[in-house]
Amino acid sequence: MRHFRTQCILRVLGIAATLAVALYLAVGRASYLAAVLLALFAAYQVARLIHYVDRTNREVSRFLQSIRYDDFSQSFPSGGRGASFEELSKAISEVMNDFREERARTEESRRYLHTVIQHVGIALISYRQDGSVGLINNAAKKLLRVTHLHNIEAISTFSPALADALARLQAGDRTLVQVVDGDDLLQLIVYATEFKLRGELYRLVSIQNIQSELENKEIEAWQKLTRVLTHEIMNSITPIASLASTANELLQEMDSTGEGTEAGEALRDVRGAVHTIERRSRSLLTFVNAYRSLTRIPMPNFSIFPIDDLFETVILLLRANMTDGSVKLSYDVDPPGLDLTADRQLVEQVVINLGKNALEAVAGREGAEVRLSARIDERGRTIIQVTDNGPGIVEEALGKIFIPFYTTKKEGSGIGLSLSRQIMRQHGGTLTVHSVPEKETVFTLRF
Repeated sequence: MRHFRTQCILRVLGIAATLAVALYLAVGRASYLAAVLLALFAAYQVARLIHYVDRTNREVSRFLQSIRYDDFSQSFPSGGRGASFEELSKAISEVMNDFREERARTEESRRYLHTVIQHVGIALISYRQDGSVGLINNAAKKLLRVTHLHNIEAISTFSPALADALARLQAGDRTLVQVVDGDDLLQLIVYATEFKLRGELYRLVSIQNIQSELENKEIEAWQKLTRVLTHEIMNSITPIASLASTANELLQEMDSTGEGTEAGEALRDVRGAVHTIERRSRSLLTFVNAYRSLTRIPMPNFSIFPIDDLFETVILLLRANMTDGSVKLSYDVDPPGLDLTADRQLVEQVVINLGKNALEAVAGREGAEVRLSARIDERGRTIIQVTDNGPGIVEEALGKIFIPFYTTKKEGSGIGLSLSRQIMRQHGGTLTVHSVPEKETVFTLRF
């Protein structure tokens, strides 16, 4: 501060001396030109003094502008103007350092939050009221199969129903949207909330595919029902079958003693009826035991094996079940040598079951064909498909064929497809069906 005062005093004295000399020259009429030049020089000195005094204001103004525009690269040296200016410069520099550190922490927090959002397994999308997207995480990109998204209207190419739901949702709303994505069925639960950022209103939606959870709950419900039914039926039928067997043996002994009499004929009729009861009871026990398999699926024993080898085995088994060679059996694996991590025996059981169903569907049709195929889908998952060109499945039956006890066959038990779906659920995968009547039916195992 002392240096600043000295500078100001010296500059003021210089201005005063310049004006005094100019006044002397003007009054003494020694030289008007010199007086004018000295007056101009005095004005210049006044301007320099004002500039010198305003330097502090300019430094403070530059400091505030740096804060306004987030430019923390500026420096504020004292310039040798005294201790007070050094203190001011030091204070400003400390504030700038604090801002730099806070900005660095904010940027780290932003990057951390961005990383967390991108790694969240639930699809997240934030968008403005005009539909322009502010944020979309990797899970949403994978779900919608997009690399970028500028406006939610573009989602209509993936699913018009989902795009319409996002446009209509308000804060706190929740809705379920069903999406058919090729041969994959998605049950999407969509939840919306709102927040403000820099005074602008954003809507944040989470999208989660709960198809597997719904299937799990459905399977659990059917398993519980099957356990109850089989338990009650077994408790009732087992003693009936046992008593019928005992009664049949007793009647057989009595029948041999009364042979040729009217009573003997009546006993034979009764024995035939009891034998029928016994036989049907045994058949019903066998039938119920088959349904018990729905609740006793072993846990998968995972291993890595080539799908080509699996298909070759299945094709050989299917050919052994063919009544004639009129059905064309083929398989395709893309890329060749594709491996699968699963329980080979269980997966083989599923593919054989689907293959047998396909053979029955195309039996007697001209140009009948059953094809096994494997590939990597758009979301990077391994899928196996069993395709036939049979009569197809009517839309009414499509939603029921995986329900236990339901069958479209005259002599079917209704457990094959349900058991196959449960095996796939044990693998953390899904079994779905897509059918076009009189064209093709495709069962898809998605791992």
